[in-house]
Amino acid sequence: MTRHAGREPVLVSACLLGEAVRFDGGDMRSDHAILQRWLKEGRVESVCPEVAGGLPVPRPRAEIASGAGGAKVLAGAARAIDSNGRDVSAYLVGGAERALAKARERRIRVAVLKEGSPSCGSGFIFDGSFSNTKVGGMGVTATLLAQNGVRVFSEHQLAEADALLQALESGERG
Repeated sequence: MTRHAGREPVLVSACLLGEAVRFDGGDMRSDHAILQRWLKEGRVESVCPEVAGGLPVPRPRAEIASGAGGAKVLAGAARAIDSNGRDVSAYLVGGAERALAKARERRIRVAVLKEGSPSCGSGFIFDGSFSNTKVGGMGVTATLLAQNGVRVFSEHQLAEADALLQALESGERG
């Protein structure tokens, strides 16, 4: 990213940017006008915590056991498992740590992450039964970022994230 002076950077899930990093080898590209503007403004930093943590593409789908949430995985009190029953917690935690390091390095205060992901979900995740049952909660990366002062939004909250970016920028100028 070429950062423009005065532009607040934003961390965005790579799959939302059209990168084929999802468990199934696909993406969840968003052509939303706000995201496209951010790209043109040079403020987007791409991240896929699961790939950054060492998981391959494609890979078995992962969920947090019992829908326990990212905070419990970070604390070692819950596991993230894949559809083959393999514990992938260390990969998700490692990817979250890399995402946080990138946020700190670039002084990122706002992130837009893919809803529902065991890493990136900010409003809901899946319950660990691999039955597409949603439960309220945050994924591992979303939790770690939020615990460290980064405001996390889903792709359904781009207007809210954009408003915060504008407020942060106007506050810095004022």
